[in-house]
Amino acid sequence: MIGLAALAIGYVLSQFYRSFLAVLTPALTTELGATKAELSMASGAWFVVFALMQFVVGVSLDRYGPRRTAAFLLTVCGGGGALMFAFASTPETIILAMALNGAGCSAVLMASVFIFAKSFSAGRLTILISWLIAFGTLGNVVGSAPMAAAAEAFGWRSVMGGLAFFTILTGIAIQFLVRDPEPAGESEREKGLGFNGYRELLSLRVLWPILPLTALNYAPAAGIRGLWAGPYLADVYGADALMIGQATLFMALAMSAGSFVYGPLDVFFRTRKWVAVGGNLIGLFAILILAVVPVSSIVTTTVVLVVIGLCGASYGLLMAHGRAFVPAHLTGRGVTLLNFFSVGGAGVMQFLTGGVVSASTVPGDPVAAYQTLFIFYAFLIALSLAIYLVCKDAPPEMERAHGS
Repeated sequence: MIGLAALAIGYVLSQFYRSFLAVLTPALTTELGATKAELSMASGAWFVVFALMQFVVGVSLDRYGPRRTAAFLLTVCGGGGALMFAFASTPETIILAMALNGAGCSAVLMASVFIFAKSFSAGRLTILISWLIAFGTLGNVVGSAPMAAAAEAFGWRSVMGGLAFFTILTGIAIQFLVRDPEPAGESEREKGLGFNGYRELLSLRVLWPILPLTALNYAPAAGIRGLWAGPYLADVYGADALMIGQATLFMALAMSAGSFVYGPLDVFFRTRKWVAVGGNLIGLFAILILAVVPVSSIVTTTVVLVVIGLCGASYGLLMAHGRAFVPAHLTGRGVTLLNFFSVGGAGVMQFLTGGVVSASTVPGDPVAAYQTLFIFYAFLIALSLAIYLVCKDAPPEMERAHGS
């Protein structure tokens, strides 16, 4: 249990690092001359590298176990990336630091999910993942108003240096405290499948309609909370760093609460598919509100952002839905494949939305770019929901009946 606590703290750090750039936008723009496109690239680099690392992490989990995999990456790459960020003197260094940090954070959640999948019943998987996500989302909270206040009080470089040290300590704690689950009888052939295991997974057609929503359900909440909330509130409402921090704090709290709410709903309603459809449909309507009415009051906008954060927290539910169809001997690769689509989708969207905002910017009219941004998010969520509607459901009782 204490090992899972160390992994959970590592996941708090992972959530922090993917979301703190929004509140540092004014400082990085002023001190380093970073543009919106460069900050978008830095944020996207974190997500894309994190996503690509899932293939390495998946094979490592099945071969070497969660302890060594998570400890090494978080200590060397996670702490190293944060330290590089603290000493950055150019926007290019910020991009490189975020990419390295993304690699470092790539295993902490999957190590926990691997242990859950190997050690607990399948029917409990949604609630375990969702509640871990909810706890980890405290990193989103720390990356909002508290990060803005700390950066203003101590300077962002000092804060990042302290976080680098804490990240390294957390990685060391994982190495000494985490216990790998007992092997479940996988043969050496199965462990030796390597990257071919992903080919086997991708041949499972039952997963195909689940993957688009897995890739995009988190993207609007992650993108707006971690990147676009700062520029949007500053450009449209003239918000300062502290006001941005407060608005993103509420959104971060909503994302955490959303994971708690989604957690038991599949058991309560005896369906995963329709809980995911209902929650993401509400989130889609909230995004459409911003697309249709991009300027109202900052209070109303914050409320809509809260709804987007709340409904965009269906990650644990979709992970459990996809995991239900993954063979036991490919557990590590299965959960990391799903995570690749989730985080990779969010990362690609960071790059794409940077281009969308740049291409639709109208001098003297800051609203135009953000309205286009919200329309873009809404279109992709609607498309992924339409595809998801044809997927096969995987109620928790079905897994228990089959002994998954």
